[in-house]
Amino acid sequence: MHSDPRSLYQERLAERQADISLRERRHRALGYGRLATAAGALAIVGLALAQVLPVLWATLPGAAFVVLVVAHERLLREAERGKRAARYYERGLARLDNAWAGGGEDGARYLDPAHPYARDLDLFGKGSVFELLCTARTHIGEDTLAHWLLYPAPPEAVQARQRAVEELRPRVDLREDLAILAEEARTGVEPASLAAWGEAPPLLTEGGRAGVWALTAAGLAGAAAFLLSNAASLHLIHLPDAAIGGLWDFFLVALVVNGFFLYRFHQRVGVVVQAVDEAAHELKLLSGTLARLERESFDSPLLAALRASLDVQGDPPSKRLARLGRLTDCLDSRDHLLVRMAEPFVFWTTHLAFAVEDWRRGSGKAVRRWLTVLGATEALCSLARHAFEHPADPFPEFVEGGPWLEAEGVAHPLLAEDRVVRNNVRLGDGLRVLIVSGSNMSGKSTLLRTLGVNVALAQAGAPVRARRLRLSPLAVGASIQLSDSLQGGISRFYAEILRLRQILDLTAAQLPVLFLVDEFLQGTNSHDRRIGAEALARGLVERGAVGLITTHDLALADIVETLGARAANVHFEDRIEEGRICFDYVLRPGVVRKSNAIELMRSVGLEI
Repeated sequence: MHSDPRSLYQERLAERQADISLRERRHRALGYGRLATAAGALAIVGLALAQVLPVLWATLPGAAFVVLVVAHERLLREAERGKRAARYYERGLARLDNAWAGGGEDGARYLDPAHPYARDLDLFGKGSVFELLCTARTHIGEDTLAHWLLYPAPPEAVQARQRAVEELRPRVDLREDLAILAEEARTGVEPASLAAWGEAPPLLTEGGRAGVWALTAAGLAGAAAFLLSNAASLHLIHLPDAAIGGLWDFFLVALVVNGFFLYRFHQRVGVVVQAVDEAAHELKLLSGTLARLERESFDSPLLAALRASLDVQGDPPSKRLARLGRLTDCLDSRDHLLVRMAEPFVFWTTHLAFAVEDWRRGSGKAVRRWLTVLGATEALCSLARHAFEHPADPFPEFVEGGPWLEAEGVAHPLLAEDRVVRNNVRLGDGLRVLIVSGSNMSGKSTLLRTLGVNVALAQAGAPVRARRLRLSPLAVGASIQLSDSLQGGISRFYAEILRLRQILDLTAAQLPVLFLVDEFLQGTNSHDRRIGAEALARGLVERGAVGLITTHDLALADIVETLGARAANVHFEDRIEEGRICFDYVLRPGVVRKSNAIELMRSVGLEI
């Protein structure tokens, strides 16, 4: 196994591209072979018409043509898998080159304006943390990863995930296999609806099946009677007139009885069909993903437990879901004209509805467990892939007590390594608040996002972008990326104070709060801002919270005096070089003593 992800990805990409080229040459050869066998068969038919050769000789090139068609179809499927694998490694190299934004699943559907930090920390959306991490192929995998990012897990659960991620980190083959099962389109299965459908009681009882089979037998006999009577009427066979009349009467009776049954029970059958259509559409990807996981064995406790929960008596979950998928595919044919014509005689839809209910009776209650295993494994594989591509990123260390946050060389995971400036931040052991001052664009907001994102990653079970991160369990509350709402009638100032209220409310829960407040109350005057910031900081500290407040209003730096050793001032600086403003993004102790607003306005051409 390569220790360098770039070298491994480049090597495998070259192998897949070479394999694609080989298959393309075989594709052309098979195409020419099919043309040759088809031409040979036509030539033999022509010679047979000229009475030169027996026409049976045409079966030889015909058989060869069929063999070539089967081989060609198999080759095309393998070539498509090779192309998917090549694109998987191309995307991996794009991530390593920091050219990945917009090319993956952005998870925008998980954005909740009421969440205390999701929008502020860019967890979802184009170029988001979710897009960087997620390689899940199913909705349940995406849902699980999103949930881990949105809701911190306790340290014991995080440490179990860390061990699982560490075991999965080198399993590039597993991640490639999962990725190429279905590359472009994700499954349409909604996990919540599928699990709820599986747990619901069956709508058709076993006792009704015998009656359906009896009616089917009668229907087939009636269809046979119809064919025989018509054959006799056309003088294709000889039957007495009485027999013909009896066959016709039997056909009409069977048609009426079966038609009455369909009329009486079509609504109940329709409910069954509609329910499975809504809950279990496109199950092929789920079955394929589970089949791949069933071939793996694991040592870490979490992965071993997940894998063990797939072991059941009889067929494995992948085969059971594949069977349900085949049943739904058969149900899709019920609208075909020939199936509609045959329905009163064979009860095609009704038999399939009973088969679906049998499946639900035997396997339905296990669906939720299977989906939970699948979601957790896909989420862990996403974190493992990220860990493999960033071998220098460590797992965080959790400490008891707290609140505590100690970050050494911390950086933002969405920024390229050659662009980041790493800083050290420590909160705890008496120091509860950092007032971060600095001019515009100096790095204040990025520092808040950096700390918040790494804490979210840490409590999801992922490695963090830092040389070292030690923390106690924390609930994050952020006020960074807020905006007004014209439709909601909410100004930015009002949106901010609502978020601050939400952060204060978080302190009533069990976990200590890490608050990240950017440009505190910038929608009001300096006097009110100063009073509000001091009151907020004091209230949060007294409730056991720790955090950072950024400001370009130097008056807010004075609140450190009222909080004493529980607060400290830090700042970012800038400098003017040859008429240009330059930033080094290095966090320094103390209060910044300069502003760059005038220089920034002049730098864009404003005459000031």
